[in-house]
Amino acid sequence: MIVINEVCINCDMCVPECPTEAIGMGPQHYQIEQNLCVECEGYYPQPNCYAVCPIDAVDIIADN
Repeated sequence: MIVINEVCINCDMCVPECPTEAIGMGPQHYQIEQNLCVECEGYYPQPNCYAVCPIDAVDIIADN
């Protein structure tokens, strides 16, 4: 699962990089709509929002 954490400054780097348009504005900062997120499988070798975030506001949470 990919989530955007509270250090997000809404810089807009991740939004255009999401191939499924799963990133949108939440109450305080951008959030990832989990039912749309495919973790960039079939698009990029790693989640692109994670790769482009300049302040490490995107967390990859391992599925248990």
